[in-house]
Amino acid sequence: MADNSLDAKLAGLARQYDAVLEELARPETSTDPDAMKRLGRELARLEPVVASYRELGEVREQLRGALDMLHAETDEEMKAMAREEVNELEARETRLIEDLKVSLLPRDPNDDRNVIVEIRAGAGGEEAALFASELLRMYSRYATEHRFHTDLMSLNETGIGGIKEAILEVAGDGAYSRLKFEGGVHRVQRVPSTESSGRIHTSTATVIVLPEVDEVEVEIDEVRDLRIDVKRASGPGGQSVNTTDSAVRITHLPTGLVVEIQDEKSQHKNKAKALSVLRSRLYDLQLAKQREEQSAERRTMVQAGDRSEKIRTYNFPDNRVTDHRIGTTIHNVPGVLEGQLDPLIDALVMADQADRLKNLTESDDGPEPGAPVRS
Repeated sequence: MADNSLDAKLAGLARQYDAVLEELARPETSTDPDAMKRLGRELARLEPVVASYRELGEVREQLRGALDMLHAETDEEMKAMAREEVNELEARETRLIEDLKVSLLPRDPNDDRNVIVEIRAGAGGEEAALFASELLRMYSRYATEHRFHTDLMSLNETGIGGIKEAILEVAGDGAYSRLKFEGGVHRVQRVPSTESSGRIHTSTATVIVLPEVDEVEVEIDEVRDLRIDVKRASGPGGQSVNTTDSAVRITHLPTGLVVEIQDEKSQHKNKAKALSVLRSRLYDLQLAKQREEQSAERRTMVQAGDRSEKIRTYNFPDNRVTDHRIGTTIHNVPGVLEGQLDPLIDALVMADQADRLKNLTESDDGPEPGAPVRS
């Protein structure tokens, strides 16, 4: 089952690993903190891949011995034992090869970031607003189950339990890696509580998932590029909730992006949150431009859909949640809306890996493990 292309890539990584060890062993390296840090990161990146590659070499050596025994043995009982060992070693070789292919996939540099989730009611009036509220609760519950910290940055309610728009920050290691496939149009099919005839209605909500970025990553000239308007914060139905001008509306003049955040406690806090959301939106625009430039070469099945594309349907009459990108269906609408998203997210991650593995196999030059990629 040898793959000469894969073996060549792995052998190159093993040589890199040995070179890093040699450099770390030099006396002059121990007195250079920056070099120690850089080499330590490189070692951590390479070590698990090289360990698996060397284990693969040992398994193949054992397999060659078992095959020799199988071909040379004349005793049927011993031949059966050798055949069983060959089958076990071939299965182990296959698992190691698949694991190594996954480890060679380029890593999304945004995976460890915090994430900003924007939810907006779409078509369907009040029913859409109620569905948007349920999605907000779903992601909040999911975050809590995974011990992520949440901060509701903005909430625009309809007054009877629905929301027009909400912005939720989800903070924690790997938050973006788990939620990045949630962006798109979510559709609900059910009989609204106000529907007397029992007719099923279809409503939608749009989810936007943005990696949170630092100030240094997206520079904003507040003087030249921003118009900042301050107004009185308001609650549902326009009711005043405080007596100070605390709501902040920021317009990014070069792009026309608008972010409005209101918090009855602090105007400064509102401005900081609005700038954080704006930076993430600008960063997302940069990524979208890169994806567009690369789309002629590669179109990822899971990630390439735009925000107008329907990605998932929540069908209450059939108790069915279907992700249309990968054709996965789960018969547990209440559980999913309670935050039990892992079966869907895991399936999306696996589909994305399979798609990228296909591209890795077809390419002549494979990426290094953990190498940044803009996709």
